[in-house]
Amino acid sequence: MGDEPVKAGRYIAIEGPIGVGKSTLANRLARDLDAGLLAEAPDENPFLGDFYDHPAAHALSAQLFFLLQRARQVDSLRQSDLFGRGCVADFMFDKDPLFARLTLSGPELALYEDIYARLAWAAPLPDCVIYLDASLDTLMARIVKRGRAAENNLERDYLARVVAAYRAHFAAYDAAPIIRVDAEAMDLIGDENDYRAVLAALERRESEQRLPRRLSAML
Repeated sequence: MGDEPVKAGRYIAIEGPIGVGKSTLANRLARDLDAGLLAEAPDENPFLGDFYDHPAAHALSAQLFFLLQRARQVDSLRQSDLFGRGCVADFMFDKDPLFARLTLSGPELALYEDIYARLAWAAPLPDCVIYLDASLDTLMARIVKRGRAAENNLERDYLARVVAAYRAHFAAYDAAPIIRVDAEAMDLIGDENDYRAVLAALERRESEQRLPRRLSAML
């Protein structure tokens, strides 16, 4: 680890596609940094399983539930002492449209974008984003292994579009410093050296860190 500790009050967001390990890493970082945890709760979305079963019929309801859920979480962040302690979140509010544009179109997309615009103005920017990426095969295997009922019918083609959308989004993202991690080559839970490398990157606070990839290159 570096000489300079991560300051209290820092807002760290962890992002990446479904199954990449955001929540697991967020929980560990929040504990080790003695920071607050802001976590998505996909199991609370009553429309998610129906969306994976019949995307066209349930995309709007599933997306609006997530949007309002994230807006409430961000609002609680602004009104609490989490900023004073520091906060680790396993999502970014401004990634929400990424999913909406994959599943909505026409008047439904216009309705979503109007609601998003009215909620997004107060969302704070992270001080740093940890972007996790992995191959489609690895993500599918992890999703099957964790066995969430709502994800039973998640289609490979949909996940491939999610992965591509994330890569395009973060290829152009410049609103906050990014630590890019190949979550297939680096084991942030089982390998202490890999995890410490992420902590060291946070401490250095450079504009962007690209961590070593031992097994495969990030696309």
